[in-house]
Amino acid sequence: MFGVQVNKINLKNSEERLEVHNFLEEFGLKLDDDVDYTVVVRQEGKIKATCSKAKNIFKCFAVSDDLRGENVTSTLISNLIDKLFEEGIYHSFIFTKPDKVKIFTSLNFKVIYEAEDAIFLEYGLYDINKALDKMIKEHNIDLNTSKGALVMNCNPFTLGHRYLIEQASNACEEVLIFIVEEDKSLFPFKERYSLVKEGTKDLKNVKVIPGGEYIISSATFPTYFIRQEDVRLKAYAEIDAGIFGKYFGSKLNIKKRLVGEEPYCNVTNAYNQTLKEILPKWGMDLEIIKRKEYEGSFISASKVRNYIKEGKIEEAKNMIPEVTWNFLNTERGKEIVEKIKKSNSPH
Repeated sequence: MFGVQVNKINLKNSEERLEVHNFLEEFGLKLDDDVDYTVVVRQEGKIKATCSKAKNIFKCFAVSDDLRGENVTSTLISNLIDKLFEEGIYHSFIFTKPDKVKIFTSLNFKVIYEAEDAIFLEYGLYDINKALDKMIKEHNIDLNTSKGALVMNCNPFTLGHRYLIEQASNACEEVLIFIVEEDKSLFPFKERYSLVKEGTKDLKNVKVIPGGEYIISSATFPTYFIRQEDVRLKAYAEIDAGIFGKYFGSKLNIKKRLVGEEPYCNVTNAYNQTLKEILPKWGMDLEIIKRKEYEGSFISASKVRNYIKEGKIEEAKNMIPEVTWNFLNTERGKEIVEKIKKSNSPH
C-alpha cells in the first residue's frame, strides 16, 4: 500500500470532522454524532477510506473503489481493535448492511442476527451464549421454569412500571425484568436498576436483571447507513426482537414477553408491532397490557420527568412508588433532579 497513511482524526476539530462527513456523503452515509474515535486512510492527502467507533461499536465505514482489495478494511479494523485494547475493552460489535457481511466474517466477526436491512455481528473474547451462561449463573435462573419477561428502561421507576410488573407476576410462573443498561437516560443505570429491584422485592416470583450488551437500546442503534427513519426503526426492532427470541427466549425458557400498550408514541407502537411479528417465530408470545392511568391519562416516565423539570415534584409524587419518591429526596436524587431541570434532553 505504497503512499497510503492511516491517520487519527481530531473529532473536536470541525474542519477534520467535516472532511470525514463529506467523504461519507459520497457513499450515501453519515458520521454518527456519538463517534468517539475515527481513523482515515489517505492517498496524496485525500481521504480514501474511514471507520469510527462509539465505545465498543464499530461504525461509519467507507472505502473508495480504487482501494478495494488493498486489505484496507482489515487495516482499519485492526486499528480500532488496538484502540479498544488500549481502553481495556476486549469485545466489540458492528451493525452493517447485509451485503457487507463477508468482509467482516472474514475478519473473524460472528453474525448474531440478520434482519432485512441490517446485520449485527460481534468480535472478541466472548459471545452472546457465554454472556447468557454467565447471567444464568450470577442470577441463579432456573431453566426448568417457564417465564414471562419485560424489558424496561424505568427512567425513573413509576407506578405504571410497577403495575405492569404486578400484572406479569400474576400471569406467569416466574418473571424476568431486564433493565436497559445503556446509559443514555437522565437517571443512570445504577439508580434505575436499584429502584426497580428495591421496588419489586415483595414480588417473590420476579427477578430484576441488568440487560447487558445484547438488549439493544434504540439510542445505540446506528443511523449512518440507514437514512430513512422508518426503515431504521424497523431494522433496529427486527434485530432487537430477533436476538431476544432466538437467544434469551430459548436459553432462559422465556415463553412470553409483556409490554405496555402504547397510545401516544408511534415509535414504540411500531416496535411492539415488530415484536408481535417476530417473537412467535421463536416460540414466544407477546402480551400487550393496558397501562395504568392517573386522573384520566396514562402514567409515563416522561410525564414524571416533565413534572420534575417544571419544578412540580409534588405532582410527580402521585405517579411514582414510595421507593422512587424517597430516592428523589436523597442527595443523589436531588443532583439528578437539578440535572433534569437544566436539561433539554427528552431522555
